[in-house]
Amino acid sequence: MSKPSVAEVRAGGQPEGIKERVNEEHWAGRLYMRDISPYVSTVFVRLGVPPNPITYLMMACGVLAGVTLAFGGLWSALAAAVLIQVYLLLDCSDGEVARYTGRTSVAGIYLDRIGHYLSEIALLIGLGIRAQGEFGAGGWVVAGMAAALGAALIKVETDNVVVARAKAGLPEKIPDSALAPRSAGLSLARKAAAALRFHRVIQAVELSLLVVVVAIVDAVRGDLLATQVLVVACVAVAALQTVLHLVSVLASRRLS
Repeated sequence: MSKPSVAEVRAGGQPEGIKERVNEEHWAGRLYMRDISPYVSTVFVRLGVPPNPITYLMMACGVLAGVTLAFGGLWSALAAAVLIQVYLLLDCSDGEVARYTGRTSVAGIYLDRIGHYLSEIALLIGLGIRAQGEFGAGGWVVAGMAAALGAALIKVETDNVVVARAKAGLPEKIPDSALAPRSAGLSLARKAAAALRFHRVIQAVELSLLVVVVAIVDAVRGDLLATQVLVVACVAVAALQTVLHLVSVLASRRLS
């Protein structure tokens, strides 16, 4: 038990079908991170590290990515992207360790959600400071904070569905049939938005990769225009997605 193999940790930490959880499993997890994470999870299990400290480390990497990004320059963008990859790795690993060791908990789920909030907020604020070109107040910093607020609100809208159902005495699990809007028009719009996946612009992994691209463009141009365009895009996506997601929830049967 103290020296499990990677195969044993993978079998115990990754239940069958974990990669197929479309709404819960990130595409990067399905593509490559779930293949890497059991090796790290095995090290944690052998060292006797509980799941929650891994989650705290995940939070630290996400927040540090935002702080690093704020310093500007190509290398800070690359460092932030690497930190977000470590954040994603630890996000996979904490759950694997919890499942393998039988130490899953409500507190662990709660901390994991808080970690996602903090990381996306930090990255968007860091992007705003980067676009400003210096530390201090300014329009671009406010824009980054606005985008961060939108990203947080989207998560609040999602999480409060579970809260509302629990307070109303409804089952936590939402039937797949309840996800679609009642209106055929709204259902078609929801499918179109899901296909475009524009909401991913403000999510940590995708945003960190976009930041590297715009940092390269800025380095070639010698200005911050590409970063500033990305900030505007993030504000627009956050504002639009906040409204669309709220309408999608209210127009569906998730709350009934």
